[in-house]
Amino acid sequence: MSQYLPSNEMEAKEYQPRYRLAYLLVAFTVLVFSLRLWYLQIINGAELRQFSEQNSIKETKIPAPRGIIYDRNGEVLVENLPGFEVTLSPQYVSNLEETAEALGTALNMPASYVMQLVQKSRRVNGPFRSVRIKDNLTRDDIFNIEVLKQDYTGVDIKETVLRAYPLRENGAQFFGYVGEVSKRQLPLLNEKFAAKGIKFQQGDLIGTSGLEEGYDLELRGKDGISVAQVDAHGREAFGDPMGLLGSMGGVTQAAPGRNLILTIDKDIQEAAWQSFLEGNRIGGAIAMKTNGEILAWVSAPSFDPNEFSTGISPDLWRRLVNDPDKPLRNKPIQDHNSPGSTFKPLIALASLAENVVTPNTVVACPGALRFGSRLYHDHLKGGHGNIVITQAIERSSNVFFYKMGDRLGIDKMFHYCDGLGIGRRTGVELGGERSGLMPSAPWKKETIGEEWQLGENLSVAIGQGFVLTNPLQMAVAYNAIGNEGKIVKPFVVKRILSNDNKVLRENEPQVVRDLADPNGPYHIKKEVFKTVKEGLRLVVNGERGTARGSRLAYIEMAGKTGTSQVMSFSADQIYGSCEARPKYQRHHGWFIGYAPADNPEIAFGVLAEHACHGASGAAPVAKAMVAAYVAKYHPEWLERDLRKSKKAPGAPVVEPSSNIEGE
Repeated sequence: MSQYLPSNEMEAKEYQPRYRLAYLLVAFTVLVFSLRLWYLQIINGAELRQFSEQNSIKETKIPAPRGIIYDRNGEVLVENLPGFEVTLSPQYVSNLEETAEALGTALNMPASYVMQLVQKSRRVNGPFRSVRIKDNLTRDDIFNIEVLKQDYTGVDIKETVLRAYPLRENGAQFFGYVGEVSKRQLPLLNEKFAAKGIKFQQGDLIGTSGLEEGYDLELRGKDGISVAQVDAHGREAFGDPMGLLGSMGGVTQAAPGRNLILTIDKDIQEAAWQSFLEGNRIGGAIAMKTNGEILAWVSAPSFDPNEFSTGISPDLWRRLVNDPDKPLRNKPIQDHNSPGSTFKPLIALASLAENVVTPNTVVACPGALRFGSRLYHDHLKGGHGNIVITQAIERSSNVFFYKMGDRLGIDKMFHYCDGLGIGRRTGVELGGERSGLMPSAPWKKETIGEEWQLGENLSVAIGQGFVLTNPLQMAVAYNAIGNEGKIVKPFVVKRILSNDNKVLRENEPQVVRDLADPNGPYHIKKEVFKTVKEGLRLVVNGERGTARGSRLAYIEMAGKTGTSQVMSFSADQIYGSCEARPKYQRHHGWFIGYAPADNPEIAFGVLAEHACHGASGAAPVAKAMVAAYVAKYHPEWLERDLRKSKKAPGAPVVEPSSNIEGE
């Protein structure tokens, strides 16, 4: 029996190979774990430590306050106001769909929109950057979120800075607005500004139009970062119990943007805007000093840029985009129209410079001029009789300038009008400026493929046909007439200041060219300018001036009214009532000029769309801007006029006319 029972020695020998295998397995396992620990601790230790700390650290961007925008006298035009926003930190959210649903209910927004914001931020910025869900919170929003925070981790309310526009609709297209950088813009902006070391991130606010866009880099400042230690639910811990905040760099304070001092005068800006509102006007207006400093910039109808800075609703955006009066357009530089009779003084300048007429040349001006097979009508049915050039400007005779256009020809008209800046960008520092058009024979051949027709000279001479311009271009041209030759570059930013108000840059007036330069290509004599200036003075102050209804007792304005046809009418409809036509068939009204008439300090350009007449539609806006200028910068003129009025009681008051001589 004992021969079948193995001894201990025999049993040990039988299991010995198995023991060796077990030893090898144990050794291999220990080696694998040791190698893994070595890799994690030595090779990848720093990176893993960072991930570990990030799970315990909440990083929050501190938005930099944008620079403040002031008018020329230090009045605030664009500022920042404190506000609150709700954020969501993705790494602390266990169920994003459920959290998004709760946030959507609390903030009255679609849960899908919340999901989209978070998912986009995760892709672009990773899971550790908090996502802004909504800013400009109301009291109800804040209350709802405070209640919701008790049950949902990662939700927080932060204090933020809101861009504010105290003037609201007034100057909205000029100042512009801010908006969140889009996914499409992000790579383009980062590539464009990589050389300057500027990096944009999803969620950053950027200037989207107007000054906010043009001076975005100066205004935007540099965002800061704050870090806080949190528990597993994303709630901030007091102090630094784990000693991690020091290694994360603590708090990087935001650096505010630079401040802008504009050439704009708030009082003149307000006067222009109120005149547009009171007359329910559509169009644009510019007022500028004769050295090029813009004093007022109005475009109407308008919008409230405050609604853009807090997130505009889709319904409001659709209404703005589809509005036929184009409230988003910056009309003084983006919309172009025929200048109508405001173009006549430019043709008068060319006619005198080319000796086509002299100041004393008498020209017969009946009610119509036959040219070829076509009859070209005057706005006054019976005509103006025999008149000289200053009277032709004063009364706005079409026939007089038909004859000037025929004698000059398109090449000479182009030469002088191009020199005055028609069809050229002015160079003002706002985006979106369009050049307009001063036609020429080569232009027509190249663009349309047709030869220039002699009859087209007549249309161009009265500011119709192919001529397209805007209020800023016309104000620059008339300013050159007023100061007898100098074409200036308009500008809107006077100084750029650091956030501690040190001057970093100051813009100086620039003369682009001098049409009176005897060595230049134009060489227009001073006497020529003086003759045209007298005609423009008579428009406002003469007995038959088309803008005499906008006369001011204490200052002589000089200017020219005009109407721009929006469509052609047959001969029997030309003299019909403009006001009786549907709105979008009515003529545009212009008034361009400067003041004082003898020694100008301020120039202006006003376009009133579908107003029928420049005298009633546009001239009152110019009158309001000039009155505001005098009240602020020359109150002694008002006092002088008051003393005169007391000496001569019962002096007649000139009331504005609704329609004088058709202009």
